[in-house]
Amino acid sequence: MYTTKEVSQKMDVSEHTLRFWAKCGFFPFVKRDENNIRQFTESDLEWVKIVKCLRSVGTENKAIKKYIDLCIIGDSTIPERFEIIKETKNNALKKMAELKQQLDLLDYKETFYKNLMENNLKDTWNPMNKMK
Repeated sequence: MYTTKEVSQKMDVSEHTLRFWAKCGFFPFVKRDENNIRQFTESDLEWVKIVKCLRSVGTENKAIKKYIDLCIIGDSTIPERFEIIKETKNNALKKMAELKQQLDLLDYKETFYKNLMENNLKDTWNPMNKMK
């Protein structure tokens, strides 16, 4: 059994976020001890893992709750869950493509500035330099 603090450290998610997710109903089977402290099992960590994954690619809380509710209903909802995961994956792929474009631009700018420094050149692209 793990406390919220232990799960936070183990899964690299803040305690505050875990409590918020719990209040959203994302961890339907987490029990509390006699002191009202959440006690996560190994199985609960799997719920944390999927919620963290879904949130990290921008899935809205409402959609995550729907996914979890479908899981609780059982295997009859596998096709719906498949669609949610497929859509989430497609959104993640789009974000990856956007990040790749941003990284490419940053690589270009890094090389550009390195060249300026190594050759003691002025930044002719900087609008401030054009105003002088």
